[in-house]
Amino acid sequence: MKIGLFFGSFNPIHLGHLMLAEGIINQTDLNQIWFIITPHNPTKKKSNLLADHHRLNMVRDAIHENLKFRASDIEFHLSQPNYTAITLTHLIDKNPEHTFSLIIGEDNLRSIKAWYNSDFILSNFRILVYPRSVQANEANALAERLSNNNIEYLSDLPFLELSSSQIRALIKRQKSIKYLVPENVERMIKEMGFYR
Repeated sequence: MKIGLFFGSFNPIHLGHLMLAEGIINQTDLNQIWFIITPHNPTKKKSNLLADHHRLNMVRDAIHENLKFRASDIEFHLSQPNYTAITLTHLIDKNPEHTFSLIIGEDNLRSIKAWYNSDFILSNFRILVYPRSVQANEANALAERLSNNNIEYLSDLPFLELSSSQIRALIKRQKSIKYLVPENVERMIKEMGFYR
């Protein structure tokens, strides 16, 4: 199978993540998208994160009806902070029957050369880039500067200006997050008192 890997803290997962993943499935030849819940991104403070298992459960609840989506805890069992190149190596070892593509935002494409073992990633994986803040032609020019035929820019995707940090801020202010996250995720956040 052709699998797209969508890495993130998902702190919490929201409708923007889901719209994007569904759009990528519709626009590409991927059979599935795996949501890789990251315990500790080296560029972020771990103290701001909800416990790993809670974030995993929210992702599972959010995607449980979509057979093309899967939640993965593979990074929970690797050394931290988590580096994409190491995770990719483990995924290949455990799933030799699959072909993996990396899904990243164009903001991450700009910094990919600074990633741990970026040459390994750029040489061995198809990289599907979704829009964030720059125009498609700028992202395409960036891909050309990286001189890499594995980079594919996805321009025709639903784009929602929404972030997990915005949602956490609303919760702290005791404001509604209705229509920003799936109903079952909203229910879990309320019942468990997350992000208060």
